Amino acid sequence: MKKISLMAASAAMALSFTGLAQAAGTLDSVKERGYVQCGVTTGLPGYSNPDDKGNWTGMDVDVCRAVAAATLGAADKVKYIPLNAKERFTALQSGEIDMLSRVTTWTLTRDGSLGVNFTGVTYYDGQGFLISKKLGVKSALELDGASVCIQAGTTTELNAADYFRENKMTFEPVVFDTSDQTVKGFESGRCDVLTSDQSQLYAMRIKLSNPSNAVVLPEIISKEPLGPLVRQGDDEWFNIVKWSLYAMINAEEMGLTSKNIDKMMTKGNPNIDRFAGKGITSGLGISGDWAYQIVKQVGNYGEAFDRNLGNGSPLKIERGLNALWNKGGLQYAPPMR
Repeated sequence: MKKISLMAASAAMALSFTGLAQAAGTLDSVKERGYVQCGVTTGLPGYSNPDDKGNWTGMDVDVCRAVAAATLGAADKVKYIPLNAKERFTALQSGEIDMLSRVTTWTLTRDGSLGVNFTGVTYYDGQGFLISKKLGVKSALELDGASVCIQAGTTTELNAADYFRENKMTFEPVVFDTSDQTVKGFESGRCDVLTSDQSQLYAMRIKLSNPSNAVVLPEIISKEPLGPLVRQGDDEWFNIVKWSLYAMINAEEMGLTSKNIDKMMTKGNPNIDRFAGKGITSGLGISGDWAYQIVKQVGNYGEAFDRNLGNGSPLKIERGLNALWNKGGLQYAPPMR
């Protein structure tokens, strides 16, 4: 029995080391492969959505592109892997993808028990409710007894249950696997209400045949910090993904855009020189001009926000909490020095 136990322990240790070895070589694997494998949604406007030709766009997509620009010098070197909410963590844990950039909420349970690390916050969100105007409801507190469309495998399910229980109301959950199925269920009358992160509700609403018939209620019932993830056990890759996002935020704060960065680099500003790789060794194991490549090819955080979620997009979402820290928001990145 003791011999069997030792053999089992040795096998478990071997599997553990195998997993660590797989995780520890992410950057090398990306360079050898020639592209980043990035997990995204199955299609959500504003975050990750393919057009008719299979070209992906969105805020989460731009984070993937930033990592590709940093590591490979080319933002288009990305293979997008569409995943529903239930598949996403398994795909990352198994090594099917290098990173997950898919409207995923940073929580204690996910951070502590799934073998993954969140690398930052792409979007500060909160859960809300989308209803048909003909329902005549002005507040979520009027939803007692409502049927609610929810996507499976999300924090949305737990938050809705907590909210209704706390306010002594009942509801009937109608659960779907994908975002598209949830929207279709709502539009076909399978439920009275659709609940998700508020920014996603605006994205889902434009998928309706008549978006003007639906309205987002004012209540926000949770905190939903959304951000990219990597596997635990690879600090080098964790730092690259983390600082790719931070570079976009810092660039906006410094006034660097995809259109002006070349001109700004000629002004002799030491902060810009460091950012562009002239005066700092990042220690990330990638080209010294990695941050320059991100801004030149993808843009700063504000540019990405505007074209995907803000006034330059169909969603027209205000910056709100996602404004820079020095403009009343929460977006704040450590200094690049």
